[in-house]
Amino acid sequence: MQCPSCQNTDSRVLESRAAEGGRSVRRRRECLNCEFRFTTYERVEMVPITVLKRNGHREIFNRSKLLHGLSRACEKTELTPSKLEAIVDELELSLQQSNSREVASSEIGELVLGHLKGLSEVAYVRFASVYRHFRSVSDFVSTLEGMNVDKAELAALV
Repeated sequence: MQCPSCQNTDSRVLESRAAEGGRSVRRRRECLNCEFRFTTYERVEMVPITVLKRNGHREIFNRSKLLHGLSRACEKTELTPSKLEAIVDELELSLQQSNSREVASSEIGELVLGHLKGLSEVAYVRFASVYRHFRSVSDFVSTLEGMNVDKAELAALV
């Protein structure tokens, strides 16, 4: 680390502690050359994820947009805002950990549906109706029948 006073590269760490709610490390340093004291912050660099939309456009992943869509689907259900935040956190982490820096919006939608399926059937159908562009009642019926088939398969395993 280069000293801001004399540009010497030798310093020692006097104190380290978590900052920004554990998202970074704050280090208090002292230059070994001029004894100037300064503070540095160490953060994990997040590489932006690009979302490939159905219409071919690309945009940067927007967690608040995903959270808003989930909130709308989960209105008047038992799912709390903190649970929705946890779902988005988990999805964002899995996207960050993937090898690809570009992900299709359809893949994100399927990941969300995978989480909602076990949590709230109502939220699942609401999200699916927007995400899959339901055009008629038959789209709703086929989704509900698919959910019943999954339940029957699960019951047969037990």
